[in-house]
Amino acid sequence: MSDSDSSELSQEDLFEHYSFEASKGQEPLRVDKFLMNFIENATRNKIQQAAKNGHIWVNDTQVKQNYRVKSGDKVKVLFEHPPYEFLLTPEDIPLDIVFEDDELLVVNKPAGMVVHPGHGNYSGTLINALVHHFQNLPKNSNERPGLVHRIDKDTSGLLVVAKTEHAMAHLAQQFFDKTSEREYVALVWGNVTEEEGTIEGHLGRNPKNRLQMMVFLEGEQGKDAVTHYKVLERLGYVTLVSCKLETGRTHQIRAHMKFIGHTLFNDERYGGHKILKGTTFTKYKQFVENCFKLLPRQALHAKTLGFEHPKTGEFLRFNSEIPNDMLQCIEKWRNYSKHSQ
Repeated sequence: MSDSDSSELSQEDLFEHYSFEASKGQEPLRVDKFLMNFIENATRNKIQQAAKNGHIWVNDTQVKQNYRVKSGDKVKVLFEHPPYEFLLTPEDIPLDIVFEDDELLVVNKPAGMVVHPGHGNYSGTLINALVHHFQNLPKNSNERPGLVHRIDKDTSGLLVVAKTEHAMAHLAQQFFDKTSEREYVALVWGNVTEEEGTIEGHLGRNPKNRLQMMVFLEGEQGKDAVTHYKVLERLGYVTLVSCKLETGRTHQIRAHMKFIGHTLFNDERYGGHKILKGTTFTKYKQFVENCFKLLPRQALHAKTLGFEHPKTGEFLRFNSEIPNDMLQCIEKWRNYSKHSQ
């Protein structure tokens, strides 16, 4: 957070870095505490400094750090310089390109790579790589070059990237109309009882932990989200499942699977990095710890991606191999479940 004084500046002179609306039922809460819940990697000290320098605005008015945020308030953090994610530096990062023509490309993103720059991650992202390899990529509605959709940092798998304005509009419409096909493979805690099922439930930010999404069953909170799941393999205390997305909300599979009691294996943000099922034996505990070491991320891979080609109209479908870290972890569970029956 910048520390120069902007109390004399009007909103028009500043760049918006963050914008949040306090949800319905928000208990009055100091703005510095409120922002701490929302902004990853921000310290209370930095937020208070920003307030002191006139960088925090609520409903278009500058506020101090002791202002109490209430339901419906629009809270913004504004600075004189544009957000770092708009200062895109091309970086020579190799890309695993599965398919490419004049309109688009399909990339297989490794786990650990952030898709686009954002708070705390300004380099090493997929977009830094894309702007190095390709000139004049069209921008999406968030000013991000080439991006039609995204997957989480620690999720591996397929993404389509638009190379022309026409492809961007056409592909974005398919994702909006839910005609694209997206299938993920996930390893989840517990024995999933039904062979297949559909999880429906609006997804929105968890008011107690802003870095998590959660399911809201009723009311106006969150956005509609639909996940179809199917059991691929039962491995005792964990299950390998296929998840087909009808909608593509942030953390959709991670939040939906947790909602039905089957948190993703080693998904730290949602509590899957703890032993959620199994025995109390020390040997078992050691086994699970070894699995966590093999797969130091949530067990989620975007395996299949299908969409209509924006120019030819042909339906294209791409498949990617489950990455090695996840395969080794699944294999370990296979052996364990065989020998523990």
